[in-house]
Amino acid sequence: MINYDRSKIIRMSGVEPESIVDGPGFRYAAFVQGCKHNCPGCHNPQTHDFKGGYDVTVGEVFDDIVRNPHIKGVTFSGGEPFEQTEALLELAKGVKEQGLNLMCYSGYTYEELKDRKDSSTDALLDLTDILVDGKFVEALKNLELAYRGSENQRVIDMNKTRAEGDIVLYK
Repeated sequence: MINYDRSKIIRMSGVEPESIVDGPGFRYAAFVQGCKHNCPGCHNPQTHDFKGGYDVTVGEVFDDIVRNPHIKGVTFSGGEPFEQTEALLELAKGVKEQGLNLMCYSGYTYEELKDRKDSSTDALLDLTDILVDGKFVEALKNLELAYRGSENQRVIDMNKTRAEGDIVLYK
């Protein structure tokens, strides 16, 4: 049994408890509140203000996720999930203990996240199965892309990336 802190607070914008568009399969999407990137044309501009949204505990979100036995994965989106790594790491531990797939979106690139040399960022990346990285660039917007909004963004298979030591894109 994985030990995780259910009392940590996550600043949330909202959730989509039954999503088929926020990653592969039937998933729970958690949209965090707060983003420094403020990308022009962002799909979720209401999530940028760090003072917006509402507070919820890791335990409350986890309990909401496991209520639905059909959920196969969880997506952390936003806002910017990597501005709340300590709390989301605790939720990710519970998610992985349930055998669920974990997908994270970030306006930071994988390289920028690794360069932080921050233990909670590294640990969250270690539990992530799929990472969509990079800022949304309106001039590169493409509605034909799976799981990303602009052509500069990458969908990274984190399990293969860890195994091979080089970035491997998700197919």
